Amino acid sequence: MIKLSSIVIVASLALNASAQAQQKTYDASEKAIKLTHETILIDTHIDVPYRIHKNWVDVTKATDGGDFDYPRAVKGGLNAPFMSIYIPAHLEFEGKGKSYQLANQMIDSMESIALRAPDKFAIASSTADIEEQFKQGKLSIAMGMENGSPIEGDMKNLQHFFDRGIRYITLAHSQSNHISDSSYDIRRKWKGLSPFGKKLVTEMNNIGMLIDVSHISDDAFYQVIEQSKTPVVASHSSLRKYTPGFERNMNDDMLLALKENGGVIQINFGSSFVTAKAGTWGKQLKSSKESAKKDGAALSKDFDAAYRAKNPYPFASLEQVLDHIDHVVELIGIDYVGIGSDYDGVGDSLPRGLKDVSSYPNLVQGLMDRDYSDKDIKKILSGNILRVWQQAEEYAKKH
Repeated sequence: MIKLSSIVIVASLALNASAQAQQKTYDASEKAIKLTHETILIDTHIDVPYRIHKNWVDVTKATDGGDFDYPRAVKGGLNAPFMSIYIPAHLEFEGKGKSYQLANQMIDSMESIALRAPDKFAIASSTADIEEQFKQGKLSIAMGMENGSPIEGDMKNLQHFFDRGIRYITLAHSQSNHISDSSYDIRRKWKGLSPFGKKLVTEMNNIGMLIDVSHISDDAFYQVIEQSKTPVVASHSSLRKYTPGFERNMNDDMLLALKENGGVIQINFGSSFVTAKAGTWGKQLKSSKESAKKDGAALSKDFDAAYRAKNPYPFASLEQVLDHIDHVVELIGIDYVGIGSDYDGVGDSLPRGLKDVSSYPNLVQGLMDRDYSDKDIKKILSGNILRVWQQAEEYAKKH
């Protein structure tokens, strides 16, 4: 029989261990910081454009809020972010010209950053641009479009956005659109890709536009894999292994298909993408709100804060993000994984140790601690996505 005093001691130790985990600080070594800064670091999904479209702030200088600004990017070694031209999946946007207009406005805002601070930023529309601007010590602004709604069923718009610097398109977002079904949308209108979407995949291949399979349904993913002549990218997705039932993430069969295609999965840092506990917490909050409404209660502005005070949010940890990277590497190899943080896109749900763009050296330190070589770390930071991008460029030259 276990004595009560022993149980108390064990429980106390467990609580202390939990508290220490919550309070753990991350201090990257000089070696990790040096490696991060000496390497091209491409994060394929940062939501600065929509952030400053809603509430303008000058990210060429230090800012009070958000996850990105120039000083923090420099500190973190981030030199080549893909800025997300995010278009909300609203029905009033789809097919009515508004998404096309909004996309152009946000591209304008990225160009204005480069014009306003040419000593710090430069627009990058090719792998050659990324490499040259890295040598110049400038932060490259590459761009991807999150939600293909602005294409509006017209291939001319695809070429228009390519000409404006867009280098990947996330085919759909949180609702199915005229291109593809969404992983979030229970209405599977197209059972994958629409007829136009299938034609679009071919045209994207032909002009060198990367196809982003994040957000789309499983059926759409496999149809893209079957049709695409170039490697695809999941610009900001994590693994379903750690979030069972969350279709927005990728399962092992999809990872194996991704390897056959030669593509890359860029790991999302958002806690609900990394750990099932965070996703469950969000569902419970939503359920609590619905129950309160049914009971006739008027939800106050402080409802979320009050709920969080009673039910602390289960932030993921840097170690759990590393687990996602480890699993990809163990299943399909080192050549198929990278970083797609979703900074400025997942609110305050970021993991401990990865709270903003100054945090990348912590990730590098974690990889070093798990015995990744410098060569493999560089593949994760940029080598893999550069390979995929270069293959798309080379295919387009021939077509």
